[in-house]
Amino acid sequence: MGSPVERPQADAGQIVLVVDIGGSHVKILTSAGGEVRRADSGSGLTPGELVDAVNKLADGLSYDVVSMGYPGPVGRDRPLADPANLGPGWAGYDFAARFGRPVKMVNDALMQAIGSYDGGRMLFLGLGTGLGAAMIVANVAQPMELAHLPYRKGKSFEDYVGERGLVKHGKKKWRGYVFDVVDRLRAAMQPDYVVIGGGNVDKLDELPTGARRGDNTRAFEGGFRLWRDKALIV
Repeated sequence: MGSPVERPQADAGQIVLVVDIGGSHVKILTSAGGEVRRADSGSGLTPGELVDAVNKLADGLSYDVVSMGYPGPVGRDRPLADPANLGPGWAGYDFAARFGRPVKMVNDALMQAIGSYDGGRMLFLGLGTGLGAAMIVANVAQPMELAHLPYRKGKSFEDYVGERGLVKHGKKKWRGYVFDVVDRLRAAMQPDYVVIGGGNVDKLDELPTGARRGDNTRAFEGGFRLWRDKALIV
């Protein structure tokens, strides 16, 4: 699962600000409670504009540390590449310097997976614009780049179960592809259970055997756990 990165833990009294970065919205919530606050994101959003938006959303809130869910690959709490659905300039961006607070960043699917984890071996799949994936085994959390693996007719998993597949094939066929992809990945990964999250999980009337429905709000719980769950290895 790779080498874990040594990260500081939050003190019990520290407040965590979670920033969930999406292709259409940026959402924030602190561990002190309150309402989720959101702003539009979009294809032109730069990291500097994100920080400005978060600072505006967080006006009046107190927080000590930050967790961020990023729609792309992450290494050592910074983006490794620009995201497909946002603007340029993300790779290597130093968010800790801009926020003036310690920052932990993980892939957005992994953050929702951490918030959904109930022990054992869990496979998380996020159905949205693309296909997010993560695996957690005995508290060791690992993002997985499964979306672009070949699936059918020279196309990838994401081409069939992401938003493009839903639009192209229609809801009935799309559901069939989702069930097939889940079955294939479950056979390969051998999880104890599968959690299916993401915005399009609501379009599934039924779920594959051994799967349960995720909830996008679990991303915030994942962000809190990044700082507070001492057993978690990311």
